[in-house]
Amino acid sequence: MEIPVNKFKRAIKADRLQLGLWTGLANHVSVELLANSGFDWLVLDTEHSPNELPMVLSQLQAMANGRAHPIVRPPWNDPVTIKRYLDIGAQTLLIPFVQNAEEARSAVASTRYAPRGIRGYAAAARASDYGRVKDYPLRCEEELCVLVQIETPLALSNIEAIAAVEGVDGIFIGPGDLSASMGHVGNPKHPDVLAAIEDAILRIRACGVAAGILTGDEALARRYIELGCMFTAVGSDVGILGRGAESLAARYESARQAGR
Repeated sequence: MEIPVNKFKRAIKADRLQLGLWTGLANHVSVELLANSGFDWLVLDTEHSPNELPMVLSQLQAMANGRAHPIVRPPWNDPVTIKRYLDIGAQTLLIPFVQNAEEARSAVASTRYAPRGIRGYAAAARASDYGRVKDYPLRCEEELCVLVQIETPLALSNIEAIAAVEGVDGIFIGPGDLSASMGHVGNPKHPDVLAAIEDAILRIRACGVAAGILTGDEALARRYIELGCMFTAVGSDVGILGRGAESLAARYESARQAGR
């Protein structure tokens, strides 16, 4: 047996744009549906979603034959949690709230076996096809992708140091928390926030590392792609379902008002 090829990692290393979608419904059926909808990657969010390890496992299984690559976002930069997601087969992780090079090194170390890191060894986890990939511990690093999320002005000030950490494959800008930490909570389109994001994208790219972001604003998404964002999430399952349902109901509002 062979380790599955991480197509997403290869794509961002080759500067090929990867369009993504956020998923927060924490459901294996919804991600199975979305996995072949045309996106290159889906985030399986566990930071701000009611998503737990067994549920993420079922989502990874549901996406196994889909086009979209699963990216798991742990709730925190925690080595125990990261270890468990790696063992169930996650190959790409988006680590939230990384502030500096030390925290970036910690994130990478959580994905590496000793002596290069602190990942605990398991002989027959799903990641190694239950022990069938005999050289998994020696080769898994080739197909693991570590993305770190920067969400504060402090993190932005440390972009170059974070990008220089060996094993960091991409840096993702979190507009929501960034705007809050800049004093503009709930307003990621504030001019100061937009300027900080654009500057961050250019600096990340100058470091030779892939840049990523999430925005449901099409004009902003296209602007960020133009600036060089290689992995850009352009919406969410919650947004598609919620706004789509509202739009459908609104089209029939006149009939309801007429009483028929």
